[in-house]
Amino acid sequence: MAEEIQNTDVTSWLSAGLYPWWVILLFGILLLALGAMFLMTPAVTTLILITFMGAFWFVGGLFSLGSLAVDRTNMGWKIFLAVLNIIAGAIIMCYPFYSTIFLLSFFVIFIGFFACFIGFAHLFSAFKEKDAGNAVLGIISVIFGLILLIYPLLTVVLLPFIAGALCIVAGISAIIVSFMVKKAACPTVS
Repeated sequence: MAEEIQNTDVTSWLSAGLYPWWVILLFGILLLALGAMFLMTPAVTTLILITFMGAFWFVGGLFSLGSLAVDRTNMGWKIFLAVLNIIAGAIIMCYPFYSTIFLLSFFVIFIGFFACFIGFAHLFSAFKEKDAGNAVLGIISVIFGLILLIYPLLTVVLLPFIAGALCIVAGISAIIVSFMVKKAACPTVS
């Protein structure tokens, strides 16, 4: 009975029509390919993705400046953000190797500080409410954050492998969900 309820909930959620099943399948296949690329050639894949991000920022900045011809609201902010995007994109495209190391290191350090902050917030809440579960979460989060802050370059080296594994898991999940959506959208007559 519980399994029927869970299946009904999943199929009603999946058949809500957010995406056709083949879009989810394609997304899953692309995630699998990206995950394989991260695992087989982590440095090249990361470098390409960071360079693509730089090109995206550069072109986005140009389009933001171009949009001022049509809409001049918040003109100062739009110009500031557009110029910032253009400069950051140009720097990334001119120096992709250094930009990759810098951006990933910045990302890891930011996540490390954030994990420590969240961990201390959990610990504060645990001591205030006498909650052992919150204390455990806080300790784990602080330890994780400190590891990231102590070994940021090691984390940067491991990041593509972690991203690759996550992409493969997400790709397999998306492929399974796509077939569930297809089955929910086109039920066979029994």
